[in-house]
Parts: sequence; C-alpha cells; structure tokens
Amino acid sequence: MKCKIIVLFVLFSVFWQGFNAKGQGEAAQSDAELMTRRYSESYDSLLDSYYMRRFIHHRLHSSSTFSVEEFDAVPDSVLEARMRALHTVVPMTLNDEVRAHIRLYLRIMSRRLDLTLLQKERFFPLFGEALDRYGVPDEVKYLTIVESALNPEATSRVGAAGLWQFMYNTGRVYDLEVNSVLDERRDAIKASYAAARYLSDLHRVFNDWTLAIAAYNCGPGNINKAIARSGGKRDFWEIYYNLPRETRGYIPSLIAVIYVMHYYEAHGLRPSRLESPVRTDTVMVDRDVLLYYVARSTGMEMEALHSLNPQYRVDLVPASSGRLAITLPTGKVESFLKAQDSIYAWSADSLLRRPVKVSPAGKGTARGGSGQYYTVRKGDTLSSIARKHGISVATLKKRNGLKGDNIRVGQKLKI
Repeated sequence: MKCKIIVLFVLFSVFWQGFNAKGQGEAAQSDAELMTRRYSESYDSLLDSYYMRRFIHHRLHSSSTFSVEEFDAVPDSVLEARMRALHTVVPMTLNDEVRAHIRLYLRIMSRRLDLTLLQKERFFPLFGEALDRYGVPDEVKYLTIVESALNPEATSRVGAAGLWQFMYNTGRVYDLEVNSVLDERRDAIKASYAAARYLSDLHRVFNDWTLAIAAYNCGPGNINKAIARSGGKRDFWEIYYNLPRETRGYIPSLIAVIYVMHYYEAHGLRPSRLESPVRTDTVMVDRDVLLYYVARSTGMEMEALHSLNPQYRVDLVPASSGRLAITLPTGKVESFLKAQDSIYAWSADSLLRRPVKVSPAGKGTARGGSGQYYTVRKGDTLSSIARKHGISVATLKKRNGLKGDNIRVGQKLKI
C-alpha cells in the first residue's frame, strides 16, 4: 500500500511539473503576444503617415523564409552563443519567456523589417548620443522599437506619446513641454534626452539596468512592490510573477528585439534595401511661426510638414518663448532661409488679426452625449484627423466602421 502511495505521488509530481511548465509556456506566449500587438499597432499607424503612405508602402518587398519549426529546432546553446557575442550591459538572458518573444518578433518582422530598418537608420544616431551623455547602455535604444515601432507619432491607449512613449506627467517632470500647441514628447531629440535622464535616474534607484528598464515601463513604485512581495529579491526574473503583466513581457521583448535586429538573416529574413523617402535638416526659429507660411514658402504640403514635425499640435510654432526647431526636407531649407523674414512678418500679422485657436481637439470638433465627433473639412485626411486627436488611423477607422481611406467634406467622424 505504501509503495502504491509513493508511485501515485511520483506520477502526480511529474504530471504537475508538466502541467505547470505548459502553463508557464502558454503564459509566456500570451505575454509575448500582448507586447507584439502593441508594436504592430504603432507600426500600422506609421505606415499611414504622409511619407510612408506616398513613397514607401508600395515598395515593401522583404522576402521571408522564416519558419517557426526551424526556429524551434535551433538549440538554446546557439542562441546563447549569439547573445554573448553582442557584449551588452543589459543581461541577455535566454529562457522560455524570451524564446517565445524572439519567435513572435521574428514572425512579425518577416513582414515589417524593411521599414523598421529604415527608421532605425534615421533615429538611432540621435538615441546613441543622448544615451551616451547620461551613461545609459547603448543597447537600450532598441527599447524604442518595443515602445513605438520607431513611430514618432505613436499614441498608446493610455495616452503615452512619441518614440519613447512618455506619459504626460513623466514628460513634464523631465522638461518636455506639453500644452495645447506643443507636445515635445513627439520631438525625437528632446524626448531622447529626457528618456536617457529618466533611465539614468531609475538606475541610481535600483542599481540594476534590467530593473531600471522595467521601472521605465511600470514606474518605480510597482518595482518596489514586486521586490517586497518577493521577499526582498532584486533580480528581475525572481520578481517576475509579482510584476504587472505588461512589464513581465517588457524585458523579454527588449532582449528579443536586440537579438532579432542583429540576427534576422540567420533566421531567413531578407529585407529590401530602401532609400529614405526624405532627407531632413532642422532650422531654428526664435519667433512665433505659422506652419502655413512655411509650407507656402517652401512649396510643401501641410500634411508633409506636420508629418516631419509631429510635436506641433496646431499650425503654430510657439518660438517666442524659446528657440524651437522646424524639421524640413534638406532641399527645402534654402527656400525657408530666403523667405524667413517674410514668414515671420506674415505670421505676426496673421496672429495679430486672428489668434490661433488652440483647443487640443482641433477646429471642427463637437462634443455630445455619446462621445466626441469631428466634422471633416476640405483638405482633411484620415491621417491628419487621427494625428490631431492623438489616436491611430486604425482606431479612427474602427470607431467609424471605415474600410477604405475615403472621407467626404461634412462627414461626422466619431473620435
């Protein structure tokens, strides 16, 4: 009888270990899907931006031979050796959770790698300089792929904005101006320096880069709670199950993205070599400027100008309170400089006669009992309307049951 009990106990233990491992594997897959869904939403919004819609979308031809089965057959020892070769300060831990994230990111990158590499070339030099100034490990720049898919116009469901997805209050703490006319969370340069400062401060609190990065996602308070609930343990993987769900997937996502961005070719991904649709430069202004006159003087479309300057929420660049930058195509800088004095004069005259309305919702918005609506005006596009209201084009379409991109003047859209 005693032997039977022992055998049953052993069988139950084996069953429970298998069941528990299966549960953890499914949880890892679920957390990975949560994070990659967030990436995909930001990426899809990026595709609808002005330059991508006109010059890039129809040229995305990356050929992918990625196979989930082939990836699953790659031994852990091979993945670990590749990770060690990257020589990162952030520990490149490999476990079931990280492996699940690598698998999912390889799968979604098989359709999105072209544009991600193009944006990486555009923004990573900016990030590297900011991170270096504040002593943040260089590999942390890959966090922007996790956060926003390298989309400076990205807006999360909870209101985080820009490449680094700053929340309103955190942005203000780190000197990012956010008001009715200006949102510096969407300014690539200023937001990068703010993110580097914030990460550096978090590292001073936790003395651990993995915990600092996790705190960037959920706040230091939640990390401290997880540490307390784990009996004082201060290793990310030891406090893993006491963290908020999204944060559990945050570090595995970062590790996965770093891996995928270095080793995508080893898994059959072959991106097209795209040229950037526009080379840009910045001009500094120290007086209020209306973007309408910048566009008119340089021969640009307003939507194109807004796409390059998503930090300006209305047509006004409020530079009278401090010098601000306007990003232009390189070929348009000379035109701007030649007309600069006229642009200042026209802007000052227009603002004197008719001040800009700075409602964040924008002109044409009406509020009713069932929600917020926008009346389509001449020249509006889904992209410009979505940007004005801080939502993605996909969200705007979903709320209004739109299948295509066609809208008409006078049409009311639910925001």
